[in-house]
Amino acid sequence: MTPAAIISKKRDGGRLSKEEIIFFIDGFTQGKISDGQMAALSMAIFFQSMTDEETAYFTEAMLRSGATLQRTSSSLPRVGKHSTGGLGDKTSLVLAPLLACCDLLIPKLSGRGLGITGGTLDKLESIPGYRTNLSEVEISKQLDAIGCVITGATESIVPADRKLYELRDVTGTVPSIPLITSSIMSKKLAESLDALVLDVKYGSGAFMATREQAEKLAASLVGTGRNMGVATEAVLSDMNQPLGEMVGNACEVNEAMAVLRGEGPSEVADLVIELCSRLLLMTKSVASLGDAKKVLWGKLTGGFAYEKFLKMVAAQGGKLSDAGLETASPVTVTSLHSGRIIAIDGQKLGEAVIQLGGGRRFKGEKIDHSVGLKMHARIDDQVLEGETLLEVLAPADRANTVVPYLQTAFTIVS
Repeated sequence: MTPAAIISKKRDGGRLSKEEIIFFIDGFTQGKISDGQMAALSMAIFFQSMTDEETAYFTEAMLRSGATLQRTSSSLPRVGKHSTGGLGDKTSLVLAPLLACCDLLIPKLSGRGLGITGGTLDKLESIPGYRTNLSEVEISKQLDAIGCVITGATESIVPADRKLYELRDVTGTVPSIPLITSSIMSKKLAESLDALVLDVKYGSGAFMATREQAEKLAASLVGTGRNMGVATEAVLSDMNQPLGEMVGNACEVNEAMAVLRGEGPSEVADLVIELCSRLLLMTKSVASLGDAKKVLWGKLTGGFAYEKFLKMVAAQGGKLSDAGLETASPVTVTSLHSGRIIAIDGQKLGEAVIQLGGGRRFKGEKIDHSVGLKMHARIDDQVLEGETLLEVLAPADRANTVVPYLQTAFTIVS
């Protein structure tokens, strides 16, 4: 059994055995199999896909590449959420403290930016001092004390995914259902959950371009979770335009804080409430979705979730005031002609943020947390020539280089 033979087998459309997959993942984790070989296998999987059985083997091998979080002494239900990624998706920042207000524990192991979408860890690291490298002991203590934690996976938890996650980001192999499934579910299963909700996004600002693709991914994720003994549901959400107004790191933290105070864009709060409601129902914390939403809105509008968020940030070393984080000064992008907006190209928006320094082009590249976009126009809006479409939050010299490109992201018809 050799890495080259396994790569060739998948390249030619063959089915990999459990032993071959374990051999490859273990070798990659231990450094015996190179990044180049793993990239080659990922590209072969991207083009040839995997069966449900292969995907399950791949997920299990990733999960068993390291340790899992231990359960605490608390008897409260332990829940998780994962989004497949989309522009402006800051739901985790609102969801975790909100659920912790409802007698649920949420140990969230999050990731960094992948492709055009920002990562939760990158957003939280906009906060001065915020630690995303908590140990397993620290995670357990914070869960018992506050009920929620958002951090990165420790060195010992799913190390195979940590290595592969960064590699996929820079090798064009992100939108593969088997690779997405194994990445997401290995991390989620490592959290030792009772229930899991998945936000599977589709559209121009997501990895899955169409609803049909999102449905396939959702089925793969839900099936894997349930087969591993975790109550799992998925919600499909439209990402043909950014969620909320802000796209970036620091600016999304600011918007999440506004939502936690009962302010901010309604579509962000609505999606968070929908996801949280499913978890409350799955854990039998409420009798119906209607009851769940009533409880959740009360915690959100009453300021309880905001206070919990501040406690979580402080517990993880973050220094944050009610004023939020400083962002770069805006440069305006205006419409070239009048008409109705019928489409917004999320790929172009995301690529512009990366070009500004708000995302990574290369593995390990540092990012500028202060840059981003503020959306002023949405699909179906009527706009006039010269009207503001969005603002670029970046130093003027950088912002001006992407303004013409961003104007082409909007399809406007008379």
